Amino acid sequence: MDQQKKNEIFTQAKTWILEAGERIKSKIDSPRSIQTKSNPNDLVTEMDQETEQFFANKIKDTYPEHYLLGEEGFGDEIEDLGGTVWIIDPIDGTMNFVHQKRNFAISIGIYHEGTGEIGLIYNVMEGILYTAKRGEGAYKNDSRLPDLSQDRPLKQSILALNTTWLIPENPYVDHKGMQELVKTLRSTRSYGSAALEFAFLAEGLLDGYLTMTLMPWDYAAGSILVREVGGIVTRADQSELDLLNKTTVLAGRSNIHEEIASEYVQLKQR
Repeated sequence: MDQQKKNEIFTQAKTWILEAGERIKSKIDSPRSIQTKSNPNDLVTEMDQETEQFFANKIKDTYPEHYLLGEEGFGDEIEDLGGTVWIIDPIDGTMNFVHQKRNFAISIGIYHEGTGEIGLIYNVMEGILYTAKRGEGAYKNDSRLPDLSQDRPLKQSILALNTTWLIPENPYVDHKGMQELVKTLRSTRSYGSAALEFAFLAEGLLDGYLTMTLMPWDYAAGSILVREVGGIVTRADQSELDLLNKTTVLAGRSNIHEEIASEYVQLKQR
């Protein structure tokens, strides 16, 4: 993607994400239509659907040659990342949106021929927009974020980690290794929004992020931000991310990334 085109798309995406955020804020206290998807805790509201429809309409009207991969079903049937693909989560942290009316985000990752070019994460209720363009660093509103190149020992690190991965019956991971990891860390955090956790990692508020199941729209933007500040983002086994399917994700400072993957994360056969 040439620079002029990237700048144009970035400006358009920034305008749309801020507009979508205002639409959500204007309806934050309205009665909700709440449904469940894969399980009773996997919530979706009419606002998730309306927001994705908003982006789908904008993208198709402005860039009809582009594709949309979205959570709520308003996108395209995509088999590869050829061309330009917008990967969007209209409300990442729907449970927080429903119960807290805060701590949720709109997440947009824009990929061209499989490469992450633009990432935007909007913390709607706080009015904070995280942005990144490949090769140009990452920003919190208008302030450039410092890089994560400084090493920090694992024992002094804070990791974003959902505590469900510590349950012995969890089918994805060796829970003993995870428990040892938690004992080694300074602490863990769970904010209920993968997009915000990636943003906080890029900002330096966290040192790493680990999950055993995540969909592409949850991390498509965040992985671009984290890489722009010198962090590493892979699957938990250090292989390349799968941006078309559910996957494991390990992100963090370079010095702890390999240590976590090699010493603590033992994946079970599925």
